[in-house]
Amino acid sequence: MPSKIPQSVLVVIHTPALEVLLIERADAPGFWQSVTGAKDFEDEPWAATAAREVAEETGIDAHGPGCTLSDWGLENVYEIYPQWRHRYAPGVTHNTEHLFGLRVPTGTPVRLSPREHTAHAWLPWRAAADRCFSPSNAEAILWLPRLSNPGL
Repeated sequence: MPSKIPQSVLVVIHTPALEVLLIERADAPGFWQSVTGAKDFEDEPWAATAAREVAEETGIDAHGPGCTLSDWGLENVYEIYPQWRHRYAPGVTHNTEHLFGLRVPTGTPVRLSPREHTAHAWLPWRAAADRCFSPSNAEAILWLPRLSNPGL
């Protein structure tokens, strides 16, 4: 299997009422997160990566009726957790993560990829931030009220 590219997206999926979708990792029970995923190839546009990962992990069409995918123009650079470093080329220790928001209609159905995730939950944004295992994911969710309503 080819090494993962150390460039990924984090997509905070939310309703207009700022309920956030979290999904539980199949390879790490108890680890809740937003949609994440690496680029398939170096030149893959960030927005294409975001839409692809959302579809693969949740079955949601990021460009479907009532959906708005927003590039938040923010990036995190973080150290890759040791248990997942084997997925990357030797010597790769850090990942660059580009942030997106995806506003979806209330009641949007979720169809998980069972290979990747075992459960999902819609939570108020503060509760969702508290449940995330990743500090950068929690921080992104805490930015949601301002980033989803730029006039605030």
